[in-house]
Amino acid sequence: MKMSRVVMAAICTALMASSTIASAQSPQQSTTLLIMGRSGDAPLLQVNGKSYVEIETLARLAQGTLSFKANQVTLTLSPAASGVPASAPPVKQGFSRAFIQAGIEEMSLIREWQIAIVSAVQNNAPLSEDWMSQHRRLADKNLALASAAISTDDDRSGFALIPAELGNMQKLSDRYLAMRKQSSFISPDAFDSDPLELQILSCARGFVSMTASREFQDQPSCHN
Repeated sequence: MKMSRVVMAAICTALMASSTIASAQSPQQSTTLLIMGRSGDAPLLQVNGKSYVEIETLARLAQGTLSFKANQVTLTLSPAASGVPASAPPVKQGFSRAFIQAGIEEMSLIREWQIAIVSAVQNNAPLSEDWMSQHRRLADKNLALASAAISTDDDRSGFALIPAELGNMQKLSDRYLAMRKQSSFISPDAFDSDPLELQILSCARGFVSMTASREFQDQPSCHN
């Protein structure tokens, strides 16, 4: 069991105290020992310029236990006294600034991907797997950045919405790529009533609005 230097020094001093105090004529001064973060105090005796404290009292103040074996005395400290945290620190709430930035940027990349598909369809431009893959790689890269930015419970809950939005965008991309392979022409009106298209737009708007409040609020449109 590791112990702080202060506690170790106090233990050694206490073990030496019995013989020294017995031979001393009388204490020169009586003061009080306090251990920060612990309740209670103990008499501290000063003899010939040195300070002594009863080891049993020291163990009580440090919330530890004593054990005796032959000529050895062992002081076992409680987790809090030995520097081991008694419980995990509370998790911060609300969205972190880093996550908000990465999350909004990811939604923007998905939106750009969507706009690019709409523009290609409306202008009867070619759609290819390589072209779609470029947008997907950019989105995947920023998705990793958003994941790395997670530092609060709200960040973690909010992040779960982003892969779902990205998955819907991939479905939309695959759909129009398949339609282009089957036909050289796709009606521009196809986007007006596409439920998946509307779901993607609603999720992006809801996500941005949610981050403005800096607190997680579930967005049903983001779920698959």
